[in-house]
Amino acid sequence: TLMIVFLISSLVLYIISLMLTTELTHTSTMDAQEVETVWTILPAVILILIALPSLRILYMMDEITTPTLTLKTMGHQWYWSYEYTDYESLCFDSYMTPPLELDPGELRLLEVDNRVVLPTEMSIRMLISSEDVLHSWTVPSLGVKTDAIPGRLNQATLMTSRPGIYYGQCSEICGA
Repeated sequence: TLMIVFLISSLVLYIISLMLTTELTHTSTMDAQEVETVWTILPAVILILIALPSLRILYMMDEITTPTLTLKTMGHQWYWSYEYTDYESLCFDSYMTPPLELDPGELRLLEVDNRVVLPTEMSIRMLISSEDVLHSWTVPSLGVKTDAIPGRLNQATLMTSRPGIYYGQCSEICGA
């Protein structure tokens, strides 16, 4: 894809430089409807040919048919609720730790009172929604960012490759 974009950009730069350095001698080339039609349709066809394989791969990567674990996440103002749906009544709320209660070495605005525990090397399905206003469930080190919208259930899939503590953070202004 990068080579196609590079070739198209080089061709456009070459044509622009020719138009700026040469003198137009034939005014009949200014009214060429066929040329205008070709340079309108050809880029659209190239973009479609680039996008179709990418979309197929994107949808194949996003869908997990049999996840190992499903975790339902509900956004509230100033905290998140989590529910392990594969287990009987295993749910909890996760509040941010106030700065005055932090232990040495803990990160301000990232530490919580109840952390989510997830297995490594297994497919995990996150079901994300909100109860009150728009939120954004984000874990940058896992490459996951999904909006939590009231009345809508969004799905994200993730897989951790190594054990550790992954911090989620607020990445947008949440509100109505």
